Order: sequence, then structure tokens, then C-alpha cells
Amino acid sequence: MASEDDDPIVQEIDVYLAKSLADKLYLFQYPVRPATMTYDDVAHLSAKIKPKQQKVELVMAMDTLSPNYCRSKGEQIALNVDGTTSEDSNTYSTKLMDRQTFSSIQATNGTSRYAAAVFHRGELHLTPLHGILQLRPSFSYLDKADSKHREREAANEGGDSSQDEAEEDIKQITVRFSRPESEQARQRRIQSYEFLQKRQAEEPWVHLHYYGLKDGRSEHERQYLFCQCMGTTENTELVKTPSEYLAMLMPPAVEAEVAQPVTPSNVLSMAQLRTLPLVEQVKTLMKNVKVMPFANLMGLLTPGTDSTAVLRCVQQVAMLVQGNWVVKSDVLYPKDTCSPHSGVPADVLCRGRDFVLWKFTQERCVVRKEIAAIVKLPPEDVKDFLEQMAVARVNRGWEFLLPSDAEFVRKHPDVAQRQHMLWLGIQAKLEKVFQLPKESMMPKKPDSQPGAVLLSGEQRVRAARERAQECQPALERELERQRAAGAVRVKEEPLSDGEEPMDTSPPAALSNGTPNGLPRPDEGPRDTANGPGPSRELRDFVSATFRKHFVLTLSELKRLFNLHLASLPPGHSLFAGISDRLLQDAILHSRCRQIQVPFPPQSSAAADEQKVFAVWEMGDSFDKHRQLLLELFSKNFRVRRNAIQTRLAQELGDGVTKADIDRLLKECCMSHGGMWYLKGTVPS
Repeated sequence: MASEDDDPIVQEIDVYLAKSLADKLYLFQYPVRPATMTYDDVAHLSAKIKPKQQKVELVMAMDTLSPNYCRSKGEQIALNVDGTTSEDSNTYSTKLMDRQTFSSIQATNGTSRYAAAVFHRGELHLTPLHGILQLRPSFSYLDKADSKHREREAANEGGDSSQDEAEEDIKQITVRFSRPESEQARQRRIQSYEFLQKRQAEEPWVHLHYYGLKDGRSEHERQYLFCQCMGTTENTELVKTPSEYLAMLMPPAVEAEVAQPVTPSNVLSMAQLRTLPLVEQVKTLMKNVKVMPFANLMGLLTPGTDSTAVLRCVQQVAMLVQGNWVVKSDVLYPKDTCSPHSGVPADVLCRGRDFVLWKFTQERCVVRKEIAAIVKLPPEDVKDFLEQMAVARVNRGWEFLLPSDAEFVRKHPDVAQRQHMLWLGIQAKLEKVFQLPKESMMPKKPDSQPGAVLLSGEQRVRAARERAQECQPALERELERQRAAGAVRVKEEPLSDGEEPMDTSPPAALSNGTPNGLPRPDEGPRDTANGPGPSRELRDFVSATFRKHFVLTLSELKRLFNLHLASLPPGHSLFAGISDRLLQDAILHSRCRQIQVPFPPQSSAAADEQKVFAVWEMGDSFDKHRQLLLELFSKNFRVRRNAIQTRLAQELGDGVTKADIDRLLKECCMSHGGMWYLKGTVPS
């Protein structure tokens, strides 16, 4: 204030606060219209407002005689909206789009800082704004046109209405019980778009009369912008000191408590997470991720966290399944809660989910129907359990989500042993609750699940060799008998080191107990003295199969080969056992090639599913088309149709037709998500 003489007061203006329109004054903004093009001279046909929501709609006339107005478009829009009928409820009664609706949105929620000011005769009159609204053209008539179009399509569709009514009569009704709503769920609901739309629809419209800028009523209302109580004795003089007044104008910075946004339960803020105690961090991570290897869990925690402390914490909230940690059921379903799908109590859900977890400790794959038949829970709850920890596989049921983490079990045998004892206790409890016999709680053998990969490759090789040793005496006796009869000459071809034998043993119903029905994995192809032997038959089978399917993975070919064996008579020479290497040799002898498809690193396909073979030459004019297609897939595991068409056109010219492309894709490819994949490589 010392420099007051250098800044003299030029003029003093009295400021008055007008309150007559404080709760009714709105500022309208038209952001899509230039300031020079006002709506003052445009005829306003109607106006309405929802006061609580500060929602305004104005209907204004359009100048249909203007040279800038396209009459044909206006007639077309009116026809689409109202159709050909003439009704009082029509949007455009003149059969021409002659009006436009403007709908408002709030420009800001807090208007306490804004006021409308009128300066008159050296006095400044301020009226607080009740709302600031932005008005934009509304296109609700397009929704009405779309609704009319759907009604016309429904009317044109044939069908017996009585039959439709009969089908509606027998429609199944599902009864669900709503669970108590938590505070977090309530916050999400009231912030949802659906809730806001419902609340807007509930408030009725209040219809208004519009008066133009030069109307006498408008001039009368403008008088309320001036303070009406200037002669009262109310003391409005500023009695604050300069310091207090300055503090009012520029208050000190205060850290306002900002409400944290309510985030979905599956969204985590890592910065907030790391402020929690370690046990809460582990619990929150496991509750959201549900299935996780221990190495991934350590990677999500603060670098330098003690692994021993993490192990203690994770055992409180998760169970060990196939070397991976899965969140406990009582953490997902706390006491006194219920299922979000069916309303089943939490304790019943926990028992059912524990049974699913226990099944995955015994087997790699489970069948959903078998689970549901035992736990007696609604299908949506059983599916929810499985989706948390498994992925659906074709013809194999539900496979556990992650590969077995044998490395963790090897490094922490004490933890694995402790978890094993816990699972034994859970198993005893499940036997009692579900009244299951002891034999049903034993893990299934690999042979009882065709196509399911339940053992590692090393274990399967060891089992195959043990089985071969058991079958050796019977096979030797049979071979001696055939040699004595002069029927066969045997050529031995042992397996290479580490090669996995292919189990081609026939079903028990087909073998009739004959020695030749037993597999011998270390036996190669044989040639008989009186005609073509298994080697030729194997090549013929492979050649015929590829001429039918064109592209096959090794696992799919093995499945088809096993089906072929089931159709052969007992004692057939192919039952002697065919290894993967022999099968691949037969593929290469059939003018086929292995396609090195570059699968993505995160692909969950098994090794046999990533070995893709395709016909390379068939001796027809279509070989070149097929080879160009396969070369494309050797660079990427998925390709778009236009890329295939462009490649063929570059190499083969304009003679490539749409029918050629369709035939090529039908023979070799499958479509998924707008992309084309080689058969057998489509992601699950």
C-alpha cells in the first residue's frame, strides 16, 4: 500500500447484487454457430425445460425457401422419419424437414463464479447465473427413421403369428435372486450411462413460451437484472481491512479432498497398491488376477521385496495348483455374500469351487458337465469357476490356464509338501460333503481321456517303453509263429533318442486279446513277403488324408490315424506301433511339406499343434496357387483376404478369379475375426 500515490483512484462504481432472477437466469451458448450468425430473427416454434437437470430443448424453423436449402434432401428425410402416412403425431407435418431441434448440455457444473452484469448510469448490477448451457442440433429424428425402417422390415417378414405366440407361451422363465448391493456397486450404478438416461427420462418436461429479443415481455423481464432493493437499510458496505480483502480475493492454497473415482474391481493402480501392507498387496493381486505363477507375483510387487515374506503371505490367500497359485474361494466369496448370477450363498459356492480346484490338482483337463453333476450348482456359476482358472479346448473340456510350474515345486519342496497336506484335508472334506466313493476321487489315467495331454513328454516316453517291455514276450512269440509260417520278414528301426512314440494301440473291443493288438513303440515299418506292408499302407493313408484335408497339424493327423486304426480288423500290421518320426516321414513321401508358421510367442498351442503340414504338389494346375498361399503363411500366421488376392494377382496375372480365391481358402484355411488362418492354427 506504500505506492498508493502512484496508483490513484480514477473512478468509484457502486456494485449491486440483483437476486430477482438468481434461480432462473441461464446463459445459452451455440458452439456450432458463428457469433455473427445469431438466432434472434429465427422463428422459435417451441421450448421446454427439465429444471432439475437443466435440460433445454428449442425447436426452430428452417428457411426452406433459402437457395442454400436442398429441398429433395428435406423431403427424403421427412419420408424416412414419418413414412407415407399423414398423422397428427408426425414430426414433419408438411412432408418437408422444415424445423430443427436444439438440445442442451451443461457447459460446467459450478456456476457460482459467473454472473451477468448490467452497467447503467454509473452502477454495476450483478445477477448470479443459475446455469450455463450449450445448445447443439439434435438428430433424434434419425433414431425415429431407423425405428420406422425396422418396423417395415418386421412387417415384410413372413411367419405365422400364432406360431410365434405359441413359442412365447412356452418360453422358459429363469428366476434370480438379487444380492445386497455394496456401496462400491451403488456408486458405479449411479455413475453409469444407463442410470443417467433413466433419471433424465423420469423428470417431466415443462413447456415454455418463447419471447423474442424485441418483445415487450422480454423488455419487462430485463428490468429484473437491476437490483430491486436499493433503498433498503441493509448494510452492504465493505468493512474489511485491505489484508482481509486481499485474502478473500486470493485465498491461500488448500489441498482439497478430491473424491477418488470408483474404478472397476479388475482395475488396479500400482501406485496405490504399493502403499498397502504386503499381505494386502498380495491379496489384492490374487483377487484380481486369480491365477498366477510365483515369478509373476514377485514381478508385480515392489523390487527388492523378500520372497520368503511373499511366500508366507500368498499361502494365506491362495492355494498351489500345478505349481501355480490360485486365489482361495473364501477370498472371492466372503461370508454372508452370495453369487452375482444365481444368489447361491457363499459357503455353497466355496465348496463347489474347491472341488473344481481339487480336480485341477489331479488332472490337466476337466469336463464341465461332470463338475456340474457333482457340485449341483447352476451352470452359470460352474462356468464362472472354470473361466477364472481354465480355458475351453475343443474335444478336451476345460484345460488349466497356465502350464505346470515344476521349477517352483523344485525350488520350494517344503511349500509344495505343506500344500499337498492341505489338499488331502480338502479332499477328505469334499468326499464327505458330496458323498463320493474313494475310487471316484482318484485321478484318471491318461488312456481314459483320448487326446488330453496329461503327462510330460519324458513321462510318456518312459511309460511307452515300460509298456513295450511288458508286451515284448507276447510279440516275440507271435513273430516266431509268423516266421515259421514264412509270412513276414521284419526290419527293425529303433526310435531316436528323445523321440515320443505314438500310441496306436487298438480299442479293447477290437483287439480280441490278440498279441498283434498290443503296441510296440520301438518297431519301425515292416515289409511283408507277399505284398505291400505297413510302410506302403501308412503312406497310402497319409496321401489320401492330405488329398482330402490339404492342411493338417501333426496332432490332427494322429487323431485321424487313430480313427483309421479303429476301423481295421484285429491283428492288422499297422497296430505294431507308429512313431511320430515315421508318421512325418510318410507325410514327406506324400509330396507334402512342413509349413513353418510363425506362431505368436504367447501362443498356447502344443508342440504337435504347431507342426503344420500341407500338400505341396498334386500334379494339377492349382499347385502354384496353393504354393503361393503357403509361402504367405510362412511369414505370418494370419493373413487378410486382400493380401492373398494381391499376391496371386502379382504372380499369376489377372487370370485369378474370385472362384479361385474361394476354392483356395476353402481347401486350406479357416476364417476367424476377419482374418484367415491355416487349418488347425485358429486361436481358441
